[in-house]
Amino acid sequence: MNKLEKLKSIIKGMNDVAVAFSGGQDSTLLLAIAAREARIAVAITIDSCSFPRKELRESKRLAKKLGVKHIVIKANALEDDIFSSNPADRCYYCKKSEFSAVKRAAEKLRIKNVLDGSNKDDLLDYRPGRKAVVELGLRSPFIEAGIGKKEIEKYSKLLNLPTWNKPAMACLASRIPYGERITPVKLKIVEQGEDFLRGLGLTQVRLRHHGVIARIETLNNEMGIVLKNSEIISEKLKRLGFRYVALDIQGYRTGSLNAGIK
Repeated sequence: MNKLEKLKSIIKGMNDVAVAFSGGQDSTLLLAIAAREARIAVAITIDSCSFPRKELRESKRLAKKLGVKHIVIKANALEDDIFSSNPADRCYYCKKSEFSAVKRAAEKLRIKNVLDGSNKDDLLDYRPGRKAVVELGLRSPFIEAGIGKKEIEKYSKLLNLPTWNKPAMACLASRIPYGERITPVKLKIVEQGEDFLRGLGLTQVRLRHHGVIARIETLNNEMGIVLKNSEIISEKLKRLGFRYVALDIQGYRTGSLNAGIK
């Protein structure tokens, strides 16, 4: 049995499932398989200030395209002072709160199995939110089937999913260095800034919020777009509240704020 067939078998065996759905590459593949294999499949999305409006709209569109019932739950992790204070394990507190809400929504529908899109590659990275997944008893079918990111892309393309080559999208709070307080204003600034940068043609970008400094991370082959538009980028980001604008010459990389964390 190959990994894709194993994944299908795992989900089919659960019968009724609720997928914690962000509309990203991982959760979209998971939902697509669940829609085909489970007797009942429901998508549950958390609408929070850390979740970009564009991604929320996209999650609704994708769930509709897949023909799956979609429930959107409002949540505000910033009400938790520990999360807002932005410790190195902030993701744990956020995921514990959000996945608890997903579980409660699933229980109202009498669905026992709640699935998340963690894959085997996540086990090699610093992922404090993983602890919350385990504590709450969520299932991670990709991990159970031994499926990593490259295979998710491969299977998504095989199933003609529009997200097969969608760039990774972490929550907006990940743009703010640990120890610097997370606020709705900072999250909105990051969201508006990244939307603007993508509008210039950047396909993968992170706008790191370092107080008065905006640090732009993008792919090496897209840095020219930033340099070509440096004047209007500087003007836009300064209007959003930054004093200085920097282009990180190391380029885009996941978890750049995790340096030094074990």
